[in-house]
Amino acid sequence: MTKVETSKTIKATGRSLGADLVGIADLNLLREVETVPADLLDGFQYALSIGVRLPTAVFEQIKDAPTPLYAQVYNNANLLLDQIALRLSSHLEGKGYAALPIPASLPLDMERFSSNLSAKAVANAAGLGWQGKSLLIVTPEHGPRVRFATVLTDMPLSPDQPLKNRCGSCCECSDACPAGAIRNVNTDFHYSSREEALDFQKCADKLVKEFMLLPRVEKPICGICIKVCPWGRKKNWQK
Repeated sequence: MTKVETSKTIKATGRSLGADLVGIADLNLLREVETVPADLLDGFQYALSIGVRLPTAVFEQIKDAPTPLYAQVYNNANLLLDQIALRLSSHLEGKGYAALPIPASLPLDMERFSSNLSAKAVANAAGLGWQGKSLLIVTPEHGPRVRFATVLTDMPLSPDQPLKNRCGSCCECSDACPAGAIRNVNTDFHYSSREEALDFQKCADKLVKEFMLLPRVEKPICGICIKVCPWGRKKNWQK
């Protein structure tokens, strides 16, 4: 079986496990990305980016703050992604290859909001979407209404190519940001630092000091920039 055929088969397996999107990233595009531990990528050649779509309707319930409903959907999507990543890793190991699932959401540093490996960076390199002005991955199919997890592997695969940024002059997310944190700056592939795209402290303070304290939300989420993004938004919501 060729690398292309193997890649198609692995993607189909991911979708059969419940993923809406599956892409393959060449880890050479991610060697400079911060990881915990620092040698996390050693021994691996590729990363499978797994995406699960979140319902558009749950974001339409959001007005000026995240809702308990969104918090629960967010939670459930992460749990589903972790199950898919675990089962896909087991499948790869059954084929004789190394595989390491990276959780959808496991903050190791709540001040810097850092984790083992940025799922957004992997999805970007895997061609599932481009990095929008909000730092979120914007997919052609569903916009930023997608959560991601990652599986590292040494299986020989055919990587996907990153997508061209299509945000253009749109400023919906920066105009709507309740923290005024999004700087309305574009990038071709990825920002040199997240500060180039947004005032991270403003964003973090809004999430941790306000939204995280809301009853039955209790996690650092927002959803407003996701809601307003025109990419993937159902036409009937724009009435």
